[in-house]
Amino acid sequence: MSAPPSSDAILRRLEWTVIRRLDGLLQGDYRTLFRGAGLDLADLREYQHHDDVRHIDWNVTARLQTPYVRQFTEDRELNAWFLLDLSGSIDFGSQERTKRTVSAEFVTVLARILTRHGNRVGALFYGNQVDAVLPARSSRIHVLNLLQRMRNFVPPKAKIETQLGDLLHAAQQMIPRRSMVFVVSDFISTPGWTDALARLAQRHEVLAVRLYDAAEMELPDLGLVTIQDAETGEQLFVDTHDPRFRERFVRAGERREAALREAFTHAGIDTLELATDDDLVDAVLRFSEMRRQRSRLSSGGSLPAHLMPESRKNPVRPELVEGPAPEHTRLPSTSSGRSGIQAQPERSSGYGGAR
Repeated sequence: MSAPPSSDAILRRLEWTVIRRLDGLLQGDYRTLFRGAGLDLADLREYQHHDDVRHIDWNVTARLQTPYVRQFTEDRELNAWFLLDLSGSIDFGSQERTKRTVSAEFVTVLARILTRHGNRVGALFYGNQVDAVLPARSSRIHVLNLLQRMRNFVPPKAKIETQLGDLLHAAQQMIPRRSMVFVVSDFISTPGWTDALARLAQRHEVLAVRLYDAAEMELPDLGLVTIQDAETGEQLFVDTHDPRFRERFVRAGERREAALREAFTHAGIDTLELATDDDLVDAVLRFSEMRRQRSRLSSGGSLPAHLMPESRKNPVRPELVEGPAPEHTRLPSTSSGRSGIQAQPERSSGYGGAR
């Protein structure tokens, strides 16, 4: 059996097979993908829930009688943080690649794209607690260190369930300035993390990168098998040949899916679905398109006419207004359940989660 490739070999492979393919596709879009608290005014848009009230443009608000906020071009290096769930359920994969492998490759590609433009990336590593913090830096060696740590990370042997809220609470305390935050997880966790995610999104720009495997959505007909919780070690002997059992499994997954959608909507964040059989180039392009759509919709004018409400079909584009604002200006007034079981005819895996 051949030895596994080194982290440097993996990074070089990703640079040649993924990042080189992305260069021509993302080069012109990079600057528009990240707007932050810089000095150069980029746009004005209507105030939305979770917006920072300090960015309200009171002159435009007074003229249009609708609150507007300023958007700025990021004129300094961006800080990006990866909150990495590396608990036991991440090691599941029904085919050649596990969720941990997909997570490591996606994070490495995105970190390398960011650092090549002078931005800094950092990471928090979670097993059953926040076990390590990698400070934000910018270099190829730093990305290599991030990949190496993800590959070598071994979660503690304590048989406890994932508490995703602990990772989110730690991020609120450890990330001092406004950053782009990627929560990379399968979101198989005990309840209670949704409010922490919403609070994190109030200060930072958050994207949920949800890892999943197709076998977690629909249980295959394997006959009599032992299934095991990937984190607590609890085992059950089940008959997967029973169609009623498989139907209950699917319905449980649908309930978890609905709970996750509600949690992400409550937090006001975008979600990138990342399957174990996904192509990395397609995944990064989906992220890029998601960012462009978010930018266009927040600035108010790119939604297709047939999808736009009647009141928004002829939007008023505000102009910067000189002079003080008139007086008496007024502003218009879930938790996901835990699964994480895994089929174990030959080796341990981790059924759970929902697409």
